[in-house]
Amino acid sequence: MIKVIMFFDQIQSGFGTKDDKMISLGGSKELLGPAVTLSPMLKEIDAKVVACFYCGNGTYFEDPEEISRKICAKLDKLNPDIVICGPSFNYEDYSKMCAKICYDINTKTKVKSFAAMSKENEEIISEYKDKILIVETPKKGGVGLNDSFRNIVSVVKKLHDGKDSETIRNESCFK
Repeated sequence: MIKVIMFFDQIQSGFGTKDDKMISLGGSKELLGPAVTLSPMLKEIDAKVVACFYCGNGTYFEDPEEISRKICAKLDKLNPDIVICGPSFNYEDYSKMCAKICYDINTKTKVKSFAAMSKENEEIISEYKDKILIVETPKKGGVGLNDSFRNIVSVVKKLHDGKDSETIRNESCFK
């Protein structure tokens, strides 16, 4: 079974609103936010969300290096196969968090990770598209969410099966 961990901000985790930015870094074995929708799709490829991490935007931006360090340390203990950072849709702060945390996971742990966000995050995508894999999602409330979730599942499978990042990028991600 492919073990997946997902990373959310306070909004997508259900632990806060856009004004609740100081939610502490936390984790849950319960399915949160988009993990509920993704779970049946992941099951089709023998994958399972084993935990969800979450953190408020304000808490993250107060000390991004420390939050990333804690996430990476926890991943070293839990040893998942894949971490999905997002989907962050068109939320700019959340997308920045996802891109940086994904980069840190990929460079500081043995765990494979990718981010998912909408094309409205042009600046972040431009900065990170050659450093990490970024799957396109619609903006919040946009059309095409199920297709993007299927693509996220496809990337989980490809990463787990050892496909190289350049091939995955060309087939499934922002280029």
